[in-house]
Amino acid sequence: MRVKISVDQKSYDVERGDNLLQACLSAGLDIPYFCWHPALGSVGSCRQCAVKMYRDEDDKQGRLVMSCMEACGEGTRISIADPEAVEFREQVIEWLMVNHPHDCPVCDEGGECHLQDMTVQTGHDYRRYRFQKRTHKNQYLGPFINHEMNRCIACYRCVRFYNDFAGGDDLGAFGAHDSVYFGRQEDGVLESEFSGNLVEVCPTGVFTDKTLKEHYTRKWDLQTAPSVCNHCSLGCNTIPGERYGELRRILNRYHEDINGYFLCDRGRFGYEFVNSEERVREPLIRDPATRELTAASLEVALECVGSTIKDGSRVLGIGSPRASVEANFVLRTLVGADNFFAGVSQSDFELVAATLEIMQSGAARPPSLKDVGNADAVFLLGEDPTDTAPILALALRQSVRRQSIREAAAAGIPDWHDAAVRNLAQDTHGPLFVATPDATRLDDVATETHRAAPDDIARLGCAVAHELDAAAPAVADLATDVAALAQRIATALRDADQPLVVSGTGAGSEAVLQAAADVAAALHVARKENQPEHSRLCLTVPECNSLGLALLGGGSLQQAFKLVEQGAADTVIVVENNLYRRAEQSRVDRFLDKVAAKLTVVDHLKHETAQRAQHVLPAATFAETDGTLVNNEGRAQIFHQVFKAKGDIEESWRWLRDSGTTAGREDLGFVSLAGVHAALAAAHPEFDLNREEPAATLRYANDKVPRGSHRYSGRTSMNAHIDVHEQKPPQPVDSPLAFSMEGQTDFSGSLITSYWAPGWNSGQALNKFQFEVGGALRGGNPGHLLITPNGAEHKYSKAPNAFKSGKDSWLLVPRHHIFGSDELSLHSASLVERVPKPCVTINADDAESLGIATDDEVELAVAGGSLCLPAKLSTELPPGVAVVPVGLPGLGFLDLSAPAGIARVAP
Repeated sequence: MRVKISVDQKSYDVERGDNLLQACLSAGLDIPYFCWHPALGSVGSCRQCAVKMYRDEDDKQGRLVMSCMEACGEGTRISIADPEAVEFREQVIEWLMVNHPHDCPVCDEGGECHLQDMTVQTGHDYRRYRFQKRTHKNQYLGPFINHEMNRCIACYRCVRFYNDFAGGDDLGAFGAHDSVYFGRQEDGVLESEFSGNLVEVCPTGVFTDKTLKEHYTRKWDLQTAPSVCNHCSLGCNTIPGERYGELRRILNRYHEDINGYFLCDRGRFGYEFVNSEERVREPLIRDPATRELTAASLEVALECVGSTIKDGSRVLGIGSPRASVEANFVLRTLVGADNFFAGVSQSDFELVAATLEIMQSGAARPPSLKDVGNADAVFLLGEDPTDTAPILALALRQSVRRQSIREAAAAGIPDWHDAAVRNLAQDTHGPLFVATPDATRLDDVATETHRAAPDDIARLGCAVAHELDAAAPAVADLATDVAALAQRIATALRDADQPLVVSGTGAGSEAVLQAAADVAAALHVARKENQPEHSRLCLTVPECNSLGLALLGGGSLQQAFKLVEQGAADTVIVVENNLYRRAEQSRVDRFLDKVAAKLTVVDHLKHETAQRAQHVLPAATFAETDGTLVNNEGRAQIFHQVFKAKGDIEESWRWLRDSGTTAGREDLGFVSLAGVHAALAAAHPEFDLNREEPAATLRYANDKVPRGSHRYSGRTSMNAHIDVHEQKPPQPVDSPLAFSMEGQTDFSGSLITSYWAPGWNSGQALNKFQFEVGGALRGGNPGHLLITPNGAEHKYSKAPNAFKSGKDSWLLVPRHHIFGSDELSLHSASLVERVPKPCVTINADDAESLGIATDDEVELAVAGGSLCLPAKLSTELPPGVAVVPVGLPGLGFLDLSAPAGIARVAP
């Protein structure tokens, strides 16, 4: 509901119940603040947002109030410019600055500092304090965060985000008065997977990006572009920054429906693979004499690859879930639909296909992460999203607060009054039921947890579905305690306003996926009279473009292997994929042995598959190209080129186009990305990527949108060591962004290259890009959904048989790690420090029966060989189940489809 308020005798239309600070910022008015944050709410601790408030028109004296702590009502009257309020704010900032060092020129936050902005905004420009400043010792906080405690102004944002919002427990406030210390009890690595958000949450230079510090440059000298994270399936929006041909940092790019204001640490710090020494930076061709890969010119490489394609009896294309939609589509066009194969493991191929089928059928709609955060009852089956889709876990942490927010509303406390809501709620959590094989990092906020093998988790899901809809098959021989749990879960979901079911491919079980779909379908039936559209099903998939690859179709990798082994094909093109991560080493070896003489790899990393190739073409990374990714929600989002790579590095789709053209193909004449999109939409109408995204021809006052800031410096001297004349910047044809500091900044959702507005140099300038602070961007949220459920009647699945542990065999369940399981992040030095040592987790009773103690070496007899790992014991893991890490360095591909034998290795 909208109301009218008066600010300095001018009337503004605002949302009833918003706090005055948020309302004024949304109206375009400037009020300085520190402790308030749109995602964290108000606590009124910094006292910087003071305004004068009046009872009515007759009140001439008024009183000072903190605008973040006062709600808007009809007829509310305030003054920002009142002399007493102005003086009060100036005094507050002066006291906050008493102990702050005079180090702006050398501070990592300089030029992008909220404290600088607020100091200027309040008019404080002269320091009267002449005494000794308080000083603190800085801490080591791990490879991501640099600590400079002397710059702290005690706004408490850091601990409020880290502890209250993200659920961390190893960062705190110590001391009192003017000696409050924000850090750990002792030096050590910050344990939260979201610690990097301290860089953007902190309004000063206390917590800064340590990876940027390694190759520091002033923030205004970074060239930036809107992008999408490629480290998991959620599609979080990012702003990468480049200088001198190096990617130097990642900032959060606000998206109301996905990541909001925050990123996980893998997404923020996993960018260093772009600068890796393992990059392929020039075309490579295997020398026939030495059998070594040697550098070649672009022309020679294309001629060789084109001849191979032309002479091949049958050319197979192997795509990738980490490559863009465009790269996969052009590969598919080059080799033909029947010769295109998804470059994923057989398990992932089947699981993603099942996920896509579930999303396209039935009535349950996939939720945005904003919907996840607003859910008031959640049933999580088989997934630990902190490791597989971290920002989803962060959203789930917010969902458990819905109940306390409702209780606060009943008590007359608005949801933005953070301290009051938390004081009222204490440890109250809304319904979150977690059913997984082993402990998860969401257990601390779970209502109940249930540990079981994947098939038994599926049985629990089927039982919940039956409780919600009697038409769903009953589950036979269900244990009494499990049946009671199913009733409690069903009741919580049925009674909720916005219930949510969450699952994914992380458990490696199609039965779990189907059970989650059954629960969502039954919930839809049970709620037909009570907003069935709010019954949502959230499914995660393995990689950033798993769904985009699945939508294009294609056979499985195993089918490609068989065709080559049977002699039905002799030429293979692999795009942005290391096959040794997708299948057993022996199987990949046999495959590559048969096609090695006609194997072309297009990639940006020197991995095992590239080392076996006849030709290696250097592909551009996400920072060096434009393209599209489809996230787990089915939302297609375009990422834009941040900088032009030096040398012969090209986009994968351009290498494929040029190789095909060299081979005589006349149907690959794509001049630009728009041409690829047109052909893609013709072949797959759901991929209408030009529908909402700005065209490359878009101009503002005849100018493109600049990638560089208006303060960008050094442009004329950056290449002075090469030529005294300024080089002409690249002229991209795929994007409306210019490699320049000149142009018109875009305020729309898709082309925001940075957040800046007059008087707002920090990321807080985001407020100026939103219709209402904390709401949608002025130009709308980027991307559009490609998948819409068809509303067909759901066919319930039959519950699997109960899991029975074998005498000498154990069921292997995959364990994903946020740091280490993702291929690209393993080439980022800072993340490598956080990669855990691989171990196998087994039930404590099973371990005792085998005579195994913690850290003992155990041998796993897995399909295709054996594996030796140290043991970790768990009292929560079901008997007969072992948890094995996937993707960690040195492990290779593990086939977990068959039971494994476990034995203690003799010392």
